[in-house]
Amino acid sequence: MIRLEKLTKSYPGQERPAVDGLDLEIPAGEIVVFLGPSGCGKTTTMKLINRLIEPTSGRSYLDGEDVTKVDPDQLRRKIGYAIQQTGLFPHRTVAENIATVPKMLGWSRQRINNRIDELLIMVGLEPEIYRNRHPKQLSGGQQQRVGVARALGADPAVMLMDEPFGAIDPLTRESLQNEFLRIQAELRKTIVFVTHDIDEAIKMGDRIAIFAEGGRIAQFDTPEKILTEPANNFVADFVGSGASIKRLTLSRVGDVDIPSWPTVRQDAGRDERLAAVRASDRDFLLLLGPHGQPTGWLPVESSRHEAQVLSPGLPVLSTIQPNDSLFAALDQMLCTNSSAAVVVDESGAYRGALDINTIRTLIHTDKVTARSTLAGKSSGSGEQ
Repeated sequence: MIRLEKLTKSYPGQERPAVDGLDLEIPAGEIVVFLGPSGCGKTTTMKLINRLIEPTSGRSYLDGEDVTKVDPDQLRRKIGYAIQQTGLFPHRTVAENIATVPKMLGWSRQRINNRIDELLIMVGLEPEIYRNRHPKQLSGGQQQRVGVARALGADPAVMLMDEPFGAIDPLTRESLQNEFLRIQAELRKTIVFVTHDIDEAIKMGDRIAIFAEGGRIAQFDTPEKILTEPANNFVADFVGSGASIKRLTLSRVGDVDIPSWPTVRQDAGRDERLAAVRASDRDFLLLLGPHGQPTGWLPVESSRHEAQVLSPGLPVLSTIQPNDSLFAALDQMLCTNSSAAVVVDESGAYRGALDINTIRTLIHTDKVTARSTLAGKSSGSGEQ
């Protein structure tokens, strides 16, 4: 969708270009994150794509068209743009802000009104409540949602997002990230996303372009490859410590083999429970309700005595689903002082139990892979 060829931007009085001979291809339907230290050319490159600034040399192509030769205003109307401070017009209502580009394109009033309501619903804002409010009447998170809706106003194929969630609190930021990924899963826009936050880049990006100083790309790859196979020491240092832990955010619980945990029905009789206890190779049995839902952890050792075998067990404090990340699973184990997390489907029925040893093995394997790769390049039970 986007192709940059030898794209360069130099400013008078600077020893080296802000962007230096950049070659990059951004696939259609993906989020590509520009990541790097301050002053490395991330935002400059984004502005070169929609010609908010003009290149010194090189070419930028959008869907095969050389955009350095087209009218810049017409180009920008085909590209959505969302920035850190939202950039909403303070004197315009929410509806008027979202309608900005559709009006420029000559859409009918009915079409614009329908689009406003559609987008407000999409970003989680009730149209009847919010369409006539002004930006000052919204919270920071609500303003960011309107900013995203405005960027989507004319249904552009391409969106440019310059630290769109950078100025809000962590909880709201995570909520907006999740909401945006949900929207992207439906719309499949081509998105260039600028951030300086490695965790945000890993979460949001299908691919990450790590910029080094001087406007050059040090590595352009998937988040997983960047974490486990850094191209050089600069990338490894920028990613920082804990790369293998960060990688857990990329993998879903459903992506790994979930061990089958010993279970017994909650309504099972004494003999059936005793047989399950004696056959178990775990410290705990998982009790299951009538619809297969986990109801409690039954300590095996104490249940070997008949007086305790009918105990309701310790409560299952929380569960995870196959679509949750391995990082979320590990976090839950640590928060609940557990060596395993119960996996359930959407109906709440038991599907397995992910234990901490499985995650430990994945982390250890990734550390070995990352270290050996970089070295090669440098040298030429239940809850308690």
